[in-house]
Amino acid sequence: MIHFLVMGSLLGLSAGIAPGPLLTLVVSETLTHDIRSGIRVALAPVFTDLPIVLTSLFILSKLSDFHAVLGGISLAGGGVIFYMGVQGIRNSGVVLDMGQTAPRSLAKGILVNFLSPHPYLFWISVGAPAMTRAMAINTGAALLFVTSFYLLLVGSKVGLAVLVGRSKLFLKGRFYVYTMKSLGIALCILALLLFREGLGLLGFF
Repeated sequence: MIHFLVMGSLLGLSAGIAPGPLLTLVVSETLTHDIRSGIRVALAPVFTDLPIVLTSLFILSKLSDFHAVLGGISLAGGGVIFYMGVQGIRNSGVVLDMGQTAPRSLAKGILVNFLSPHPYLFWISVGAPAMTRAMAINTGAALLFVTSFYLLLVGSKVGLAVLVGRSKLFLKGRFYVYTMKSLGIALCILALLLFREGLGLLGFF
């Protein structure tokens, strides 16, 4: 169970502070309006991700007897995580185009997250397989994974909104850059474990 707690926390924190459409909206709302506006946008995944999670779990449950397909999904998940890791290692700060910003709300944050491919890609290739493995142990392990993931995903974006609201240079600062690089290394290690699991399901060892 500790494995799924650590995995959920690592993935949630990495996804929460990595550059992307939702983080851009969180920061732009914070700078344009106030910290509370950024926090409202950061809450968007809480409202958008449930149908994505349930659909991914349903699809995966139908494939539970096809080890070759699951092996391919695990390899794809490893590729997604490895890409996230490399992006983190290469991170040198976030540059935001603030040329055009209009008042936005939680509803627009939900729209941005729902139309982004990232949640779908993550849950189909990484999140749902991890949840399935956790549920094979017990329900508590699955709850630990998904709870830690969303606490860190949303919590980190809320934290960034607060920090950016107080210092506009935070996303170019050393602490943020070094944190991203450290998480990137950890994600690359996790990707290797997923590659190993995928190759095992495909019968390579």
